[in-house]
Amino acid sequence: MGFEIQVVSNTPLNGEMNPEIVAKIFFEQIGYISKGADPKIPYKIFADFFIKNPSKAWFVEEISNKLKTSKPTIYRHLNKLKGFDILEEMQIFDEISKQNKKAYRLRYGNLEKAWNFVEAHIKVAVENYGKTVEHLQKIMDNSKKV
Repeated sequence: MGFEIQVVSNTPLNGEMNPEIVAKIFFEQIGYISKGADPKIPYKIFADFFIKNPSKAWFVEEISNKLKTSKPTIYRHLNKLKGFDILEEMQIFDEISKQNKKAYRLRYGNLEKAWNFVEAHIKVAVENYGKTVEHLQKIMDNSKKV
């Protein structure tokens, strides 16, 4: 999955002091939680695991067991977070299974640093849109000359 994020006009939520409210609104704004959908599972995955424990790498089974939901459901939400490029995937030795397994953590173990990475992706995407618009305009101008 490539980089994908929803960008909407918004006002910073600096006046709100409840972290759950700020997180839920933010998650809706960036497209992680769909408006009208039940935010319980995606909210808990991002907030309870990655924001509250940003440097810990989590196995899918851990998240699935703690939330009492299926691994495919967890993967669906993790893939969305990976699409934002806010999570990093790593191989970690699992003491229980005695093998290396995929685990996920917040990129750089820090939300603010992870978000800087997201902003860099957004900047490149917008610059590329601008180049496409410039190219399209040239094509349109050239077609008028013919």
